[in-house]
Amino acid sequence: MKLSKQLVLASNSPRRREIMHNAGYEFTVKVIPTDESFSEEMPVEEVPVFLARKKAECFRENLQDEIILCADTVVVINETNNTKSKILNKPADATEATEMLKLLSGRVHRVITGVCIMTAKETIGFADTSYVHFKELSDWEIDYYIERCKPFDKAGAYGVQDFIGMIGIPKIEGSFYTVMGLPIHRVYEVLEKYVVRN
Repeated sequence: MKLSKQLVLASNSPRRREIMHNAGYEFTVKVIPTDESFSEEMPVEEVPVFLARKKAECFRENLQDEIILCADTVVVINETNNTKSKILNKPADATEATEMLKLLSGRVHRVITGVCIMTAKETIGFADTSYVHFKELSDWEIDYYIERCKPFDKAGAYGVQDFIGMIGIPKIEGSFYTVMGLPIHRVYEVLEKYVVRN
């Protein structure tokens, strides 16, 4: 799918590249290292769009006729016996990955992906939320998954397209692709006006 402007995917995520490629987009990949810190006082629902915008702003100074596409995904779970929401980031090691998967096991959590699409003339930010149902995971399933897939680059220590998603997620309310890291249906809505129709 050809656009009237050059599309730049500002992400190292192989999942986002796969989604964009499978959707038919022509794009290049360019990433500018960004400080991904945020205030702990910020509502969790605002964090992914805030971070996606932060990544996009790094391109503003040299932005000409390109479309910059940035995204950030957070896994959010309510703390046990508490309404307070907690963000599960990327695990530092196997121990932390195990703790995260045990926390998600047998429960429903939210995955929120924030997107920022920037051109020289406009900046559009939005978030999409899916609710993910996990079955009760056995210790063996968790250990096998971590050993086999090493999910240390994934928020919440899992990829929905990996083994744990295949055997451990019986239900998703919302878009599968939002959980995978990019709500492509929402991205298409924004980019549709740039599509070159032959």
